[in-house]
Amino acid sequence: MPMYMDIHEIKGATPEDVAKAHSADVEIQKKYGVEYHKYWMNESLGKVFCLCAAPNPDAAARVHREAHGMVAEKLIEVAPEVAESFLGGSEINTAGAAIVPGGSEHQRDPGIRTVLFTDIVGSTELTQRLGDRAAMEVVELHDRLVRAALARTGGREVKHLGDGVMSVFVSADAAVACASEVHAALHAADRADDPVRIRVGAATGEPVERHGDFFGATVQLAARLCTVAQPGQTLVSSSVVAACARHRFDDVGEVALKGFPQPVRAHAVAGAC
Repeated sequence: MPMYMDIHEIKGATPEDVAKAHSADVEIQKKYGVEYHKYWMNESLGKVFCLCAAPNPDAAARVHREAHGMVAEKLIEVAPEVAESFLGGSEINTAGAAIVPGGSEHQRDPGIRTVLFTDIVGSTELTQRLGDRAAMEVVELHDRLVRAALARTGGREVKHLGDGVMSVFVSADAAVACASEVHAALHAADRADDPVRIRVGAATGEPVERHGDFFGATVQLAARLCTVAQPGQTLVSSSVVAACARHRFDDVGEVALKGFPQPVRAHAVAGAC
């Protein structure tokens, strides 16, 4: 059965209000062949994201309409494996709200994620200059260091890109820490003759965005920032800066990014290698 995620604007609603609405959904959902699995509540944004399995979008909407009248502003179909990659198999509390991984009953997961891309600088040139075997050793070094940093910072690998990795984090601070750790580890690697450097780009966003894609704009922004970052630099969006509490950034001004109609303000992680 297809999986859907919807978005509700709930400014002024309390966690108790949302819990009651979810409970009302669960009471009548079988009538329409729907199963509301869990929801993410972001109180600061005034939004709720609901994940459900339903035979069609109308059935999902009818449950909300009949149960409490809070019909979603947007509803999109998502592949289960994509939802799992970005949001993880979040545990839920007794009210059905997703909680932060490893958190308590009261630590609700807001559903916001930071997407991070790494890219090995000059990977094509490395292959031509060093040969396939030596170039593969560079990729394996990168992969090993990135995955070790992900394990230590709570990140999750979404996709391997050949000469880079796309990953996702619940915490923007953790994403920045991961990038800085990989930069430092590559500097510490014993490759004086052929130092390995990476570019990193990161952006923070919500699951269902204005274009109706699942983390679409966030993924695209993070990827584009990665392409324009300097070797050894981490470039992030303003949304990452706003979500971070432990890191410093240098404002590099507005940058033109492919696919974006207007220049985007970017920030470099201060002190990056």
